[in-house]
Amino acid sequence: MKNQLSLSALLISEAIFSGISAKPNVDKTTKLQVRPNILFCIADDASYPHFSANGSHWIKTPSFDRVAREGILFSNCYTPNAKSGPSRSCVLTGLYSWQAREAGNHVTNFPADLKVVTEALAENGYDIAFTGKGWAPGNPGITPDGKPRQLTGKAFMKEKLTPPTMGISPINYASNFSDFLNENNGKKPWFFWFGSHEPHRSYEFGTGEKIGLKTKGMIDDFPLFWPDNDDVRTDMLDYGYEIEYFDKQIQKMMSELEKRGLLENTIIVITSDNGMPFPRSKANDYEYSNHMPLAIMWKNGIIKPGRKIIDFVNFVDFTPTFLDVSKTNPKKFGMQQPSGKSLRNIFFSEKNGLVDSSRNYLLLGRERDDYGRPDNQGYPIRAIIRDNFIYINNMKPNLYPAGDPETGYLDCDGSPTKTVILNMKREGKDTKFWDFSFGFRKSEELYNLANDKFCMNNLAEKPEYAKQKQAMKKQLFEQLKKQKDPRMFGKGDVFDKYPFDENENWNFYEKVIRGEIKEPWKITKWVNPSDYDTYYYQNKK
Repeated sequence: MKNQLSLSALLISEAIFSGISAKPNVDKTTKLQVRPNILFCIADDASYPHFSANGSHWIKTPSFDRVAREGILFSNCYTPNAKSGPSRSCVLTGLYSWQAREAGNHVTNFPADLKVVTEALAENGYDIAFTGKGWAPGNPGITPDGKPRQLTGKAFMKEKLTPPTMGISPINYASNFSDFLNENNGKKPWFFWFGSHEPHRSYEFGTGEKIGLKTKGMIDDFPLFWPDNDDVRTDMLDYGYEIEYFDKQIQKMMSELEKRGLLENTIIVITSDNGMPFPRSKANDYEYSNHMPLAIMWKNGIIKPGRKIIDFVNFVDFTPTFLDVSKTNPKKFGMQQPSGKSLRNIFFSEKNGLVDSSRNYLLLGRERDDYGRPDNQGYPIRAIIRDNFIYINNMKPNLYPAGDPETGYLDCDGSPTKTVILNMKREGKDTKFWDFSFGFRKSEELYNLANDKFCMNNLAEKPEYAKQKQAMKKQLFEQLKKQKDPRMFGKGDVFDKYPFDENENWNFYEKVIRGEIKEPWKITKWVNPSDYDTYYYQNKK
């Protein structure tokens, strides 16, 4: 009987979305005919392992865990590009960053003719709004009538609070969400983007212990690519405390939805834009960079909650999913056809584990992130994951992957961990950690993720893995050609020619080298002055 009912519900769901009338279960049909609200919750710089439903023992995320328990936990979700602006562009367009022109870069100008999913939803009757960090950093541009373009809708920022640490935003996310619900008042279905500023840096050093009441010994999965000492562990605890703060805001928002009777027909998505803001994580193409947490709950739509799905899911899948559940045709509303696939069949399945066998690989990459390399260059990478392996093609291995030493390694946020690693090299104590995060890399990398999740043992030059590497490279380049990636046609340098969002950042490296910018560390606030090798050696006692 149970299987019959579940199959009936599935058929009803499919019927509704395909426009076929169905009557086996009137209540279920009625619920699904009402287009769902969408609450999209995105952390700023949080890696997959650091949510308790994903196995973390030292960071507790009860809201994420609840959404996973009452919805679906996705264990193989990846962002195609592990940097804030381009990652968020993938969410909003359903395109890979190499398909999104300027939007594939960081701190850039968003293409005026590239329509995003929130704009299409707005034209199809949805109320669109956000609090915190929307699409950023960069210049979203203006609308045809000269108004600032709102890629994530109307801003709700009025409500403030006294944050528990100096590193946490004073924006009262939950109260701003309540203000939005009051204004909406049930008049339209809605899409609300909660863009937390946490756990983005900077942190108030030691607050993970003082306020979060954590101890350094709690960290039981320490990455092998950092030196294991008190400063680095303290830094990690401060990061973990901010993830827990992010999670608490979601709990408040869910309580508000329950109080208003809106929880059942609201799709709640919880994820992060890219990996933790530490060396060899954010702005790279490794597990800690691109593997993202993802839990989705939809009481009216997910057939069998509590499942853990191992299908590969990509950020380019969000846009087609939102278009699908909102009954919004991308072509009708002027969007470029998304490259991703809707998650609808996973929502309406009863399967655990693997649902869609075609989801058996992922594509990753990056172009130019922050400025600071000669000739305004980025560090182009393309990568593919399949069969528990990741193959990485570093297209310009002659460049520094995290940016140049003279300009502070600007692709890596300043942090106690970064300082420890830089100082170890400068003082001649140990260079291997610097090599992992800041040194030149081989043109090809291959890692077995089943037994090397930290991506430490490069197998690319080992003869026994030659066939594996070649097969993955072939598939990667074939897919990139289908997607018209400029790098596949000798036109990849276009990404280095796109302007930054601020003109003064153009030729930053050359200006520093020529001495035109005397104290560049006063401009680049996201790194420490001592991250600049010039500053360090000038001020060393």
